[in-house]
Amino acid sequence: MESREAKFKIGQVVKHRLFPFRGVIFDVDPQFANTEEWWQSIPEDVRPNKDQPFYHLLAENAQTHYVAYVSQQNLLADESGDPVQHPEVGSYFAEFRGSHYVMRPSYAN
Repeated sequence: MESREAKFKIGQVVKHRLFPFRGVIFDVDPQFANTEEWWQSIPEDVRPNKDQPFYHLLAENAQTHYVAYVSQQNLLADESGDPVQHPEVGSYFAEFRGSHYVMRPSYAN
């Protein structure tokens, strides 16, 4: 069973373990909090366990920008040092510091 403790932090740049996209975390759910329909739409052989943190990402791939919802087991730290080019990054984060973004004070808890 996966740990419920979040391995990654808000503002951290991550990449998907299997698919060619990366992004910056802007929210974390301690366990699955999306719809059953969404979860069932994932092929069973790669469907993640619900009992682990899930991350909301401002994501990008070679073609587009989007919001992704990804299980902890499918994320890796992105060590590239490159900023994420998602157009909404500036809405959540004030600056990029090499491996992570600093949250805007209006969004910080």
